Amino acid sequence: MKSEEKIFKQLPIPEPAIRDEDAVEMLRVWIAERKLHCSMKIGMHQESMNIPEEKAWGTILADAARHLANAMESRYSTDAAESLRTIRDVFINELEDPSSDAEGDFVKKH
Repeated sequence: MKSEEKIFKQLPIPEPAIRDEDAVEMLRVWIAERKLHCSMKIGMHQESMNIPEEKAWGTILADAARHLANAMESRYSTDAAESLRTIRDVFINELEDPSSDAEGDFVKKH
């Protein structure tokens, strides 16, 4: 597959992120080669705002879970509160008993 064709698999950038010149991309997630691959911006909160990264990322992940639950309600008419409970339960179970290893390299760019 050509690079130009792969671009069409990317999700759209939200309009507020396009409008806001101070917007920062924090996380990208792909499923490739039958594994999860992530690109994350680590350090911004701790280094520039003196907020622990764990606290900031906990908030980011919780907000993302709420957005997912709302999107599923909109798309599939599922109850957002029930979806959020399921997401939370699976999240906690996956942290306690992972179904796969989280491995890879941390590459610092910038």
